[in-house]
Amino acid sequence: MFGALTFNIFISALTFTVACSPPAAAKDDVTFLKQGWSDEDRLQYYFTSQGTAVMPYDLFLNLEEAASSDLIRSDRIVESLGMIPQAPDPKYNPDGLPVGITRAVIPEGRWKGEWVGINCALCHTDELHYKGKRVRIDGGAGTHFDFMRMIAGLDNALAASVASPEKFDRLAARMKQTDPDAKATLRTTLEATSRGVHNYLGLSALTPIASGPGRLDCLGLIHNRVAVDDMGHRENWSAVLAPTKMPFIWDAPQSSWVQWTGVAANPLYRNAGEALGVFIQLDLTSKTPEEGLFDSTVDLKGQIAIEDVLRKLAPPKWPEDILGPIDRAKAAEGQKLFVENCSECHSVFPHRWSEPKLKGKRFIENAMVPQSLVGTDPLQFHAPQFNPYPTNLTGAVGRYLDPPYKDAVLAPYGAISQTVNKNVTGRALAKLGLTPDELEDATGFVTPNEKGPVQPAYKAGPRDGVWATPPFLHNGSVPSLYELLLPARERSKTFYLGGDFDPVKVGVDTSGASGKFLFDTSLVGNSNAGHSFESGPWQNGVIGRLLTDDERWALIEYLKSIPTEDAQVTPYGGPANPVSAWDDPHFFNVKHPEIYNGKY
Repeated sequence: MFGALTFNIFISALTFTVACSPPAAAKDDVTFLKQGWSDEDRLQYYFTSQGTAVMPYDLFLNLEEAASSDLIRSDRIVESLGMIPQAPDPKYNPDGLPVGITRAVIPEGRWKGEWVGINCALCHTDELHYKGKRVRIDGGAGTHFDFMRMIAGLDNALAASVASPEKFDRLAARMKQTDPDAKATLRTTLEATSRGVHNYLGLSALTPIASGPGRLDCLGLIHNRVAVDDMGHRENWSAVLAPTKMPFIWDAPQSSWVQWTGVAANPLYRNAGEALGVFIQLDLTSKTPEEGLFDSTVDLKGQIAIEDVLRKLAPPKWPEDILGPIDRAKAAEGQKLFVENCSECHSVFPHRWSEPKLKGKRFIENAMVPQSLVGTDPLQFHAPQFNPYPTNLTGAVGRYLDPPYKDAVLAPYGAISQTVNKNVTGRALAKLGLTPDELEDATGFVTPNEKGPVQPAYKAGPRDGVWATPPFLHNGSVPSLYELLLPARERSKTFYLGGDFDPVKVGVDTSGASGKFLFDTSLVGNSNAGHSFESGPWQNGVIGRLLTDDERWALIEYLKSIPTEDAQVTPYGGPANPVSAWDDPHFFNVKHPEIYNGKY
């Protein structure tokens, strides 16, 4: 394990150059699959602001990389981080920012100005690289993007411009801040920005292991951002120990539950809560709301627009002209095996649906499988969000907590985060002025007091398009679908997390030729146990019978074949004749009521 000092030395040595991404292909080699989006939809998703405000926009546009005079937003650096360059667009992206990097305009208040931020497209857009081709996966699992290296590179770049007179002078010249007063103001802004990013890297994101490309402990980072940075209580700090892969988000607006742990049903509060962890400017230290408590830069209008466009997103169909033909006979055999071995938990189009919610809307009903049964890495449930005990200082927020923690000095983080989200979102909603119908739509038509899982449980998500989302399990600890169908003890204990796609085993290249990040399943948070197909009863991570090798290849062929159509969008609110999950005796939650109700 790294100590704090060792870790800071390690992280400060990182540069933008990484080995996880293959050499850039020509832009003409990018293939866009038919996922139900127009070009306008795609650009709206890529560049709509959620209100995150990392640093002043002009400062970001003109900031140099620490090790050279190249701008940090250059394609070379962007691609080295696994980010996706994007051509300028006069409406959505006039400055040619990479996918998921946004321009936030704060029209008034203490944070008035233009800021650079990030939105969900940064982590939930992917490209599969194969034989020099790039296949764009909108709403995908962000396999290549290394968030922590991006923050480390930004930290180094800011520190270098603070320390180097030559770099600072070039920055000031590019920003046309050349007279002494303007340069003094710029230096103050630069130093404050550098301190903020360095604090995030050196405290909020502190971890004993590198999460690597395509993974983040989002729950841990949100906790530290809110309870430590924004509330000003270093005592609330918690180590970031449970990195998970970026989930795919097609069918997310159509689903009853979102996130790996299935705890979020309301998209308005879910998205606002996510934004709180990624550089929303937020006041949690003023004494009262009248003095500014719960003020923020959160942009609910932008978040609602992103959610709306995601409702139109379809899972990607396997591109046979690039990745090879599907064996239809073998896929048909695989479909039978899927029904027998997988469909209790995982749905496919047209899915199983919930009971009607507000205005009769239905949502895909997801099986919630107890962690104790599926047996995969449990550390997600050690996050502060799941700790029921009063372990966090409440500060200024304490007066506004709901009973029994109102005015308490200490409270569970769940109570604190619920109060923060409710008040921050409430203040933003008041400015937005939605009608009751618009508010119901924005909150996903959830019924009052919607109840989540009664025990630690992982969501068994739909499988359409899952072929495009390696590596597998919630923490990305299994490199391919082939290994996922093996007994857990036979899976790779270490593997290289390559940038190329393997269309045979349907996973990432593990040879080391296209990526040198070594994934070690023995490290904390990285277990590849559970979800195991082997002989024996359902217990201790065994969830299915031992498969033959022919059966594994047939299942893989079937998973490659779904969705069966281009742009097969799941109807938002449910189809005309939905299959009711709760009337299906084969559905996990119905077939195993004692497990579903927490008696396993």
